Amino acid sequence: MYRTHTCGELRLTDSGKTVRLSGWVQTVRDFGSMTFIDLRDRYGITQLVFSMETDAPLCEQARKLGREFVIQAEGLVRERSAKNLNRETGDIEIEVQSMQVLNASKVPPFTIEDDTDGGDDLRMKYRYLDLRRTPVQRNILFRSQLSLEVRKYLNEKRFVEVETPFLIKSTPEGARDFVVPSRMNPGQFYALPQSPQTFKQILMVAGYDRYFQIVKCFRDEDLRADRQPEFTQIDCEMAFVTREDILQTFEGLTRHLFRETLGLDLPEFPRMSYDDALRLYGSDKPDLRFDMAFTPLTDLAQGKGFGVFDSAELVVGINAQGQAGYTRKQIDELTEWVKRPQIGAKGLVYVRFGEDGALKSSVDKFFSETDLSAWADRMGAKPGDLMLILAGEEEKTRKQLSELRLEMGRRMGLMTPGDFKPLWVLDFPLLEWDEDTQRFYAMHHPFTSPKPDDIERMASNDRTMLKNLRADAYDLVINGVEIGGGSIRIHNRALQEKNFKLLGFTQEEAERQFGFLLGAFEYGAPPHGGIAFGFDRLCSVLNGQNSIRDFIAFPKNNMGRDMMIDAPSGNRRGSIGGVAA
Repeated sequence: MYRTHTCGELRLTDSGKTVRLSGWVQTVRDFGSMTFIDLRDRYGITQLVFSMETDAPLCEQARKLGREFVIQAEGLVRERSAKNLNRETGDIEIEVQSMQVLNASKVPPFTIEDDTDGGDDLRMKYRYLDLRRTPVQRNILFRSQLSLEVRKYLNEKRFVEVETPFLIKSTPEGARDFVVPSRMNPGQFYALPQSPQTFKQILMVAGYDRYFQIVKCFRDEDLRADRQPEFTQIDCEMAFVTREDILQTFEGLTRHLFRETLGLDLPEFPRMSYDDALRLYGSDKPDLRFDMAFTPLTDLAQGKGFGVFDSAELVVGINAQGQAGYTRKQIDELTEWVKRPQIGAKGLVYVRFGEDGALKSSVDKFFSETDLSAWADRMGAKPGDLMLILAGEEEKTRKQLSELRLEMGRRMGLMTPGDFKPLWVLDFPLLEWDEDTQRFYAMHHPFTSPKPDDIERMASNDRTMLKNLRADAYDLVINGVEIGGGSIRIHNRALQEKNFKLLGFTQEEAERQFGFLLGAFEYGAPPHGGIAFGFDRLCSVLNGQNSIRDFIAFPKNNMGRDMMIDAPSGNRRGSIGGVAA
């Protein structure tokens, strides 16, 4: 046997046992007559002790070991005289009696420690070394535990796990597809799935009324911290259900995952319409760990001679409670922050509500204290508060103020780690208009059902009326991050064809792209709906981290490259047995 125990399991109760451990050398500490080695595996670290008095040759051998050497050591478990309270095995050590080097190691290009000196690209190139670090291992092990708990919950709810194909046909809408050439069909291509959407609907037609899959999906889109070209979804679909059935089922899944992995019981899941989310927070995924809702001021602020407000479609503000102590320098910094290209505001108006009750603003020239007092009353401001106001085109201004609200939440310390506030956002628009292409696109996807009350209005030629069509769609948001989204699906061929027509499909195009689904709807398709959770994103949110890359064993960098294997490459064929790559 290479080992009788792992490097993380021995305790004082094991004192006196002869054990054999195998692992990687973390550190070597030479104190002359004694040499100490920290031996590491994925379960923990155990201290090994070598003595010149008891076995000088063995001690000399230990001194020559380098970091990341793989060794096997056998010896006696004993109590440590100087205990390490920060380590689970810190009460014991192993008095080594024999040791074998299983494999030597070159000096690693960065330290295999919690706080490493390796940059992102270097760690991605040597990902097999980075994966040895405790924080990365902790993330990967958490991901494994989370997937087991997903399967446990869904199995108890009678869901069936079904694998759907990766080599499919390309379809319009959504992001760009990754394509794969077919050797047996020259000039033709498969596409890698952006989601298993149509297949899971087909499974509902086939009678598998509760489906799930923890599945890889692929999108050729620009990358950022919460995006990868390949990512994982918890993909689910249910038949003979209403929206309420789905919300209850997956609220239950979310509660189960938080309870079993973090030991936390989530608070209630409030519900908010898409329109209210934009009106109150300027975002369809508001962070509810703090309030700071928007207050419209257009009617109070216009007509006073201040051109910026008078020409604006919307004047709107937030109240930063207790922040009247902001200095002019801090406000100037905040103004420059909102004027950055990423935000795009032209300026920022502030009103400081002093502890003495005095109101001072950057627009005192145009507005009296009575005017400012009316603003404060509407915003619920009190002495000691700071009001921050933006103006301009309605949609852009709400987005800009949403970013400012989040920034103030960060600066005020309102995003408390370990505090989780879930939210269901409901009733999204069915369609969104694109000015460049002069056509409608599906807000979610083309198979989303409109609200029953809105179906008749789908026949309208009025663009405004079509913009106001509502979808039976929903998103689960936690702490300002979209965790999952779904909808009740169309299950009737005539309604699906009507929706395709709104999206600019000709009858021939719809048949060519989705004829298999339309045909299935003619053979007894049940009412159905579903949801997909971003699994990588769920891992990161539960751990209070921003990057999904830290929860993926072999991620791509921001250019979509795998630095370790140097992919993508220009070669079509692999080097092992001529296997096509």
